[in-house]
Amino acid sequence: MKFDFGKTFLLGFGFFGVSVIWSVYNAFVPIFLESRFMLAAGVIGIFMTLDNIAALFIQPTVGALSDNLRTRIGRRMPFILVGAPIAAVAFIFLPLTESLALFFFAALMLLLSMAVWRTPVVALMPDITPSKYRSQANGIINFMGGIGAIIAFLYGASLYEINPAYPFWLGAGLVVLAAVLVFIFIKEPQIAPDAFGGEEKPNLLKSVKEVFVDKEKSALRILLAIFFWFVAYNGIEAFFTLYAKNHLGMTAADGARLLGQLSLFFVIFALPAGYIGGAIGRRWTIMVGIVLMIIGVAAMFFLPVETLTILITTLPVLGKVPVVGLILMGLGIAWALININSLPMVVDMTDASRIGTFTGLYYLFSTLAAITGPILYGWIIQLSGNSYSMVMLVSPISLALALVMMIGVRRGEAVDESTSVTV
Repeated sequence: MKFDFGKTFLLGFGFFGVSVIWSVYNAFVPIFLESRFMLAAGVIGIFMTLDNIAALFIQPTVGALSDNLRTRIGRRMPFILVGAPIAAVAFIFLPLTESLALFFFAALMLLLSMAVWRTPVVALMPDITPSKYRSQANGIINFMGGIGAIIAFLYGASLYEINPAYPFWLGAGLVVLAAVLVFIFIKEPQIAPDAFGGEEKPNLLKSVKEVFVDKEKSALRILLAIFFWFVAYNGIEAFFTLYAKNHLGMTAADGARLLGQLSLFFVIFALPAGYIGGAIGRRWTIMVGIVLMIIGVAAMFFLPVETLTILITTLPVLGKVPVVGLILMGLGIAWALININSLPMVVDMTDASRIGTFTGLYYLFSTLAAITGPILYGWIIQLSGNSYSMVMLVSPISLALALVMMIGVRRGEAVDESTSVTV
């Protein structure tokens, strides 16, 4: 099996579609919930975890199912072709609803359909990539995902100012386009129906049990680390536009643009982060990223609003760059070092027959974090008298716990294989 840069780039359109949807959702749905439906921060936090509650029950199971599925078009592609169009239709109707019940129904359809196709599209990366190049391939895919986030945050913010529905319609169109491109250009490796031979087929519950009872705890440690750093990241992302509006005194659109600045630097460093992980090791790269994130997030808590909002410069596309924007750019770099190298570590703790299952485990723990983070942060904000700066105090604690977990990880580095690279 060869590492094909071009094919990996095309596969990245799948993650591009996922990223556009969630970036628009996380940036603007909290604003709808507060301004249109007058919900409190704690309730908003619960609502913003509904996607992750759906994913918690669906994504790991779908990952294992896709390992076992055999069809003419592959084992991952059927889930993509079903889930993506349904997600697009739900996303179109989401901003049009004036009733909370209808809004909830549209969100539920979106969340269920996204949960069906996210794990299979991500599992395609290790399916077609040798172990040695998975960090680099994950960098390419997340580069494409970051492009999707930039479009959602920066261009979506401008569209939102024209009409709040426009970013959602843009996301719906792009997700359909992304799914079509993946279907046309990515051909899955053919796996025979009897490929497992005498071995037991991949099983999610059995894999979870193995992770917990294994005497060598590397798999459990990295999954717990994933949980802790996603608690921090998802809590920040879910409340950042409200933090910008209520703590920094900015508009919701300006808050979305600030997230776009983080996403831009995530994109810029997605490819270098993969190559750094390949050069110095995935574990060390991740730990450096965690330390940088702790410093950056803590700065947003301890620095006064007057300092955070000082305008440094104005740039094309990015718009105004205040001090807080500069910090977010640093967080984008740190998040790239962490996020690009974590999935390759997880899938390199198993064999090829269980890649979808272990991708599902990755999403199981990141999804548990995405449920815990917004709820925890929402109630902390509410109990602190709606002090949105508390988000930036809790996150470094969670990141420190992730660092402790990573210190004990001993497996998950690239496996040396005889492969060649084609570009």
